[in-house]
Amino acid sequence: MSTGKAVLAPANIVKFLSHNDSFLLSPAGRMAIFDPQALRVLGFSELFFIKEPHDVTVMRKEAVILDCQARGEAPIDVRWLKNEVKVEVNERMYLLSNGSLYISEVESRRGDKSDEGLYQCLAHNKYGAILSQKARLTIASISSFALQPTSIVVTEGSVARFSCKVSAHPPPIITWEFNRITLPLTTERITVLPSGVLQIYGVSRADAGNYRCIATNIASRRRSSEATLTVTPGVSSITFLRNASPRLPQRPRIIAAPQNISVSLHQTAILECMATGNPRPIISWSRADSKSIDVYNTKVLGNGNLIISDIKPQHGGVYMCRATTPGTRNYTVASANVTVLASPSLVEWPESLTRPRAGTARFVCHAEGFPPPQITWLKNGEKVHSNGRIKMYSSKLVINQIIPEDDAIYQCQAESELGSVLSMARLIVVMSEDRPSAPRDIRAETVSSAAILLAWERPLYNSDKVIAYSVHYMKAQGLNNEEYQVVIGNDTTRYIIDDLDPACNYTFYVVAYMPMGASRMSDNVFQHTLEDVPLRAPELSLTSNSPRDIQVSWQPLPDKLSRGRVSAYRLCYRTSSESAVSQRELPGEKTKLLLENLHPDTIYLLRIAAATNVGWGEQSAWTSHRTPKASSARVPLAPELRLEPLNCTTISVRWQLAPQNSAGVQGFKLFYHEESQPERSPLQLRASDNAHTIGGLGESSVRDRLVPPPPPPHNVNARTNSSTAVYLQWGRPAFTSRHAVNYTVRCNPVGLQNASLVLYLQTNVQNLQVRGLEPNTKYEFAIRLHIDQLSSPWSPVVYQTTFPEAPSRPPSNVKVTLIEDDTALVSWKLPDEPNVAVTYYTILYASRKAWIAGEWQVLQREGEED
Repeated sequence: MSTGKAVLAPANIVKFLSHNDSFLLSPAGRMAIFDPQALRVLGFSELFFIKEPHDVTVMRKEAVILDCQARGEAPIDVRWLKNEVKVEVNERMYLLSNGSLYISEVESRRGDKSDEGLYQCLAHNKYGAILSQKARLTIASISSFALQPTSIVVTEGSVARFSCKVSAHPPPIITWEFNRITLPLTTERITVLPSGVLQIYGVSRADAGNYRCIATNIASRRRSSEATLTVTPGVSSITFLRNASPRLPQRPRIIAAPQNISVSLHQTAILECMATGNPRPIISWSRADSKSIDVYNTKVLGNGNLIISDIKPQHGGVYMCRATTPGTRNYTVASANVTVLASPSLVEWPESLTRPRAGTARFVCHAEGFPPPQITWLKNGEKVHSNGRIKMYSSKLVINQIIPEDDAIYQCQAESELGSVLSMARLIVVMSEDRPSAPRDIRAETVSSAAILLAWERPLYNSDKVIAYSVHYMKAQGLNNEEYQVVIGNDTTRYIIDDLDPACNYTFYVVAYMPMGASRMSDNVFQHTLEDVPLRAPELSLTSNSPRDIQVSWQPLPDKLSRGRVSAYRLCYRTSSESAVSQRELPGEKTKLLLENLHPDTIYLLRIAAATNVGWGEQSAWTSHRTPKASSARVPLAPELRLEPLNCTTISVRWQLAPQNSAGVQGFKLFYHEESQPERSPLQLRASDNAHTIGGLGESSVRDRLVPPPPPPHNVNARTNSSTAVYLQWGRPAFTSRHAVNYTVRCNPVGLQNASLVLYLQTNVQNLQVRGLEPNTKYEFAIRLHIDQLSSPWSPVVYQTTFPEAPSRPPSNVKVTLIEDDTALVSWKLPDEPNVAVTYYTILYASRKAWIAGEWQVLQREGEED
């Protein structure tokens, strides 16, 4: 029996050989069985765009043309959509002969009557239809000022700052006027930022006057209201007249800190930083991740603003502005995050396919960008919706039991707020009149917790033409389960599927294939896998109501861990000082147990195991709990707590006294703290209270209890680059998330005693060059990842030793003694420097003639010799 197996995930291509070598199993689940000489997938000469519309900004009442030109087999019909609704042509808006849309006068009326919106053209011919990328038509505008400059009073010699803000399309050019005269954009003292900020350093009395902001674009020009700059005499001027002491020093202070910004790829980012102090502070920039700032695309604008041009993904990160008093260690820091936005781009495109009727087609499409784009599938220009035959798994489109109507052009559209991009592929359905009938009498028999035997009878008609069978299976419970496929030869009608989950119900069907077609799918058959022992034990929660008891509770195991119905629990417990173990067995529906008649002030160790009808799973690790001390005083029993999360930062706490409580209660103390954090001071509550709401908690304090941490990075490799640098590389674990992933690298010499000397480095890529290490030293490295405020465990530690440091001095006491006419003895001593580790020496020698010609002979000798 020849078999080939594939799931709908990997993208490798496997040549599958049967008796007649006549079918191909391509990226898992995309199966076509045919004579390679008889069929071919056509290229896109059938229908394609040579021009598509692009974003455009125009003036009201102006004319505009939105390009659209399609080529392919005639006739081609072109239609236009605006905001996904068909555009009705009229005298003002109509199609040109090449398919482009012409608008003679752009209207900006409110509501649906405005011409602003997202436009797409749809081209159609006999092969199908394709949709163009989206293009946004924007009418140029400029609003009133959202922020007007305000009057200020500053001291002579200090700094002044005005700002204005206006919303406009396209973005306006900002200039400033002083007493109605335009100021230059940049001088030694004056800087105008494109964001609408005016900075003046070393203010003098001549700078006093009225300032206003001018915003200009193609739509209009707007002038802000005027703001007055009043300059008061500086301390040094006054003290000069009074013969007093000079102006006192002032610590640096940042008066305009950089702000978090999001910038599209290849655009320009400007981070403002303006500081004051005496003497005037020096402004410097650095990155929080200690990476060097790109000197080719970055420069300082004015007296400390950072401008990053042609921004790229590597420019993203936290930038820190530091204002330092010259010649001192007095400084202050402000920081801002630069987020680099990237339009969607495709990194894997769907491929055109030829498939027989009743076969399976699978298209794959991967896109990247920031924010991450959403994938939409189109069939002849219309959205594809999942149903029983057609399923979409993130970036994949799978069509099962192909019918003639599936012959169409399919497009993958990746879209975000920054734009859209499309790629197309054709599905050609091959028809065959003499295809076999469906396999008959499908039977399924459970073999184990992970295996089911499937058997069937050959088709009633044309069974002699069958060259292979494909077995399809998926979980029967739940929605949008992924379907798997196994291809086997025609020499058997039985197959064992052995990669199933325990205690799950599955559905199966079989399809028969011939060189030019496939049968219909067989009847579906359902079968359940057997139970298995639980994968792990529950986690225990332990409390004491009195000095002589322990309340033990646990949560039921989820289906993936229980691997069947839990029939029993076994709780084992003992004191920490004794080896004798007591145990209690409980029915599977129990989730708590009160252990009584225990010793006060004693440490108990407890663990639990769960069982299904198959057997017992592994026991949990021992968990310790100390019972309270006994007291002659009448102390209230601990109340029973009930917690309810109200939102991501608030928890409602309710409690109830135990019925057997006999002591008088004078009040309550409520203790709480975040996991792995120190305990907070308790809240004092009245005796009449039975509920309290705790707010202002970190989002993770609720969420982290519900969401497991991500797995750690794997395949960590370390390679020594030099005596002071080691290169690290690792793999990202297999999980999906829309949030950005960051990594922390931990580095320290082996055997380090001082924890404060451990080095922690952050990065958002899967490799890092760790620099500044000690030569000839063995280091240990570990890596953890962070995603949306969750952190993984540390990866396994890897070790690497740096190279010895190169000697800074040459060997000393070099002597050459001629022994014979053609033999000389060369001797030397170690370089005159401490702790030098020499691995080898290089000796250059030459005859006089060769020396004049620069031709040296090279000889090497192992180190530590002389």
